[in-house]
Amino acid sequence: MQKLKIGSRWIGDGEPSFIIAEIGINHNGSLETAKRLIDAAVLASCDAVKFQKRTPELSVPPEQRNVMRETPWGNMTYMEYRYRVEFDEAAYSQIDHYCRERGILWFASPWDVPSVDFLEQFQPPCYKVASASLTDAEMLRHINALGRPVILSTGMSTIDQIQEAVQLIDTSKLAIMHTTSTYPCPPEELNLNMIRTLREMYKVPVGYSGHETGLQTTVAAVVLGANLIERHITLDRAMWGSDQAASVEPQGFSRLVRDIRTVELALGDGQKRVYDSELPIMKKLRRVATSSAN
Repeated sequence: MQKLKIGSRWIGDGEPSFIIAEIGINHNGSLETAKRLIDAAVLASCDAVKFQKRTPELSVPPEQRNVMRETPWGNMTYMEYRYRVEFDEAAYSQIDHYCRERGILWFASPWDVPSVDFLEQFQPPCYKVASASLTDAEMLRHINALGRPVILSTGMSTIDQIQEAVQLIDTSKLAIMHTTSTYPCPPEELNLNMIRTLREMYKVPVGYSGHETGLQTTVAAVVLGANLIERHITLDRAMWGSDQAASVEPQGFSRLVRDIRTVELALGDGQKRVYDSELPIMKKLRRVATSSAN
């Protein structure tokens, strides 16, 4: 199983899970909210935060552009809404500065080629390909040509579609995320054993991007071999927005990271040994000694 380096962090077997707080569009277009979410991710000891970047006139299907939508800012077309929650260059410059100041990595999922070029000016440590973009061969080739690490999410995709996408990316710089693109996702559709399947198929770091409610299944993903973990983060699950209900609030995110780190310590290396802490108990409780070294 090969390893991948993102920023200063090695990712793969034997390394701590790389934990990503997905801010996405949970900031609702507010730079102040984005900074508060970054603060929450830092407090939880996450390794990175992730945003989403779209060019609305390219990423919004024509039939959806004029559909009216109720928003906290009044009724507007879906296209107007998409522009309303997009950050511009000045905002991302502030995000870049703030993340450097707080000591946390940031990157984003571009949804089109111009968004890749927009993000490249910030020299991101990697690119995340959203599940919705897995079949966008043009964008995958464009990202791959930049030579940065790529995290490929595989929700709502067949094995054949995943294979076609992987063939477009330098696998020495690839990590794959298992996910189910339902928000929130019921436990019976999480299919966590796909983590093992993808590990066996590709021999690259494999992670888990969770959209479920609750934390226990995300911790279970680490036990199954997930090298990366991603969950959406929110200030309040009752906030307006399509991703909020499947997100984790700051206190919960701190518990999630704590529990993952505890489980990683508890997993051990699989080699049976007698610990020094057991010796007094053995002396007290074991009645029959053995001469066998085995």
